[in-house]
Amino acid sequence: MREIKFPDGFIWGSATSSYQIEGAWNEDGKGESVWDAICHKKGFIHNDDTGDIACDHYHRYKQDVQLMKEMNLQSYRFSVSWPRIFPIGVGKINPKGVEFYDNLINELIANDIEPFVTLYHWDLPLTLQNNGGWENREIVDAFVDYARFMFDNFGDRVKKWITFNEPLVFAVWYPLRGFYGKKDLKSIMSATHIVNIAHAKAIEAYRDSENSDGQIGTTLNINAIYPKTDSSLDNEAATIIDGLTNRWFLDPVLKGTYPRDILNLLERYFNFPSFLDEDIQILIDNPSDFLGINNYTCTRANLDEPIKGPEDFYRMITPGKAEEGVEVSYMGWEIYPDGLYDLLKRVDKEYDSPLIYITENGMGAKDDIIVDKVVQDDDRLSYLKRYLEAANRAIKEGVNLKGYFVWSLMDNFEWVWGYSKRFGIIRIEYETQERMWKKSSLWYRDVIKNNSFNF
Repeated sequence: MREIKFPDGFIWGSATSSYQIEGAWNEDGKGESVWDAICHKKGFIHNDDTGDIACDHYHRYKQDVQLMKEMNLQSYRFSVSWPRIFPIGVGKINPKGVEFYDNLINELIANDIEPFVTLYHWDLPLTLQNNGGWENREIVDAFVDYARFMFDNFGDRVKKWITFNEPLVFAVWYPLRGFYGKKDLKSIMSATHIVNIAHAKAIEAYRDSENSDGQIGTTLNINAIYPKTDSSLDNEAATIIDGLTNRWFLDPVLKGTYPRDILNLLERYFNFPSFLDEDIQILIDNPSDFLGINNYTCTRANLDEPIKGPEDFYRMITPGKAEEGVEVSYMGWEIYPDGLYDLLKRVDKEYDSPLIYITENGMGAKDDIIVDKVVQDDDRLSYLKRYLEAANRAIKEGVNLKGYFVWSLMDNFEWVWGYSKRFGIIRIEYETQERMWKKSSLWYRDVIKNNSFNF
């Protein structure tokens, strides 16, 4: 057994998102979000679950902040519900929504917990979705106005900002599942560019604000990609999948470019439009201060036959199932800590050593064994130890990793899986809203206290 020690000043936190925990979906003037609409239709979500109540964090935030304090959290990453601030996305402001986030931020600071705020974690105002969502470029101005309001009203206390959480998910995977109507990869990939422009212009707005003395970046869900075999087809698949799911998102925010090989493929198969020169300049002129990385697993790339047409891209851009016989989480995702190490080293090498935060990492588990009101989540505890050891290895080899946020602070509404999967290090009894510690949260409390753990 050896001690895994982290550098002085390393930030320890946990993360959530607004729709997954807040509840109060139509209270105090909040507008309807696209996720309210999705959940109120039948057949989209496991068990037809909704986020209407979720963890009732809107009413219980003080109790939750006290749990964070007891856990020794140094930072709390949460997202703001855009329609709670601007009910229809633009125009009239909802004072009650502003008051809620004011109170939450003040409560965190009063308990020595730094707020780390994500502006957009998927709960788009429904009015904007009905106007085309991220496939309509008009949304850029709406997002920047919303971001500017946030910087002006909360930037005196919030010094860490994330523009977007996981564009690959909300701009690509969910449209491909039919959540927003049509499934057109050309429009979907164009939407990712609109998101990048909104990101860059929000950074520009932050730099122009009176409260620009913090950091602003974005969060991407990216994986290490490995060919399933040494075949030329599998190696080609790894390159393409890496291009579609990693480099397509990393390059614009860290290099101000798009990967040429993927542009060529999109132009060939989808008549994909070239981007305006002034768009690329916006990306170049507004670099991120940091990169947030969400990582849970790795990807094994496989291609049985050469690419024939567009249908192959739909298959390659969406995640496949883990191989038989490998260790998997309750989500069915392969557990491979070296994938995080390889990913961190690769980003550091290829993108000029950016400042990195791991903004999400954790494990969905069953969590069905409870002893003396403590959940016995030994599988999650093993997962966290191994992934943190991999992260520590990367730090020791020079990777500029400055913080770690476990996903998630508490069990919550897990999108298409509803309440069937538990990611929290605090258990939520949804019928009573009781909060319950898990072995992982007790362990994490000590990790933060000691800035180290035994492995």
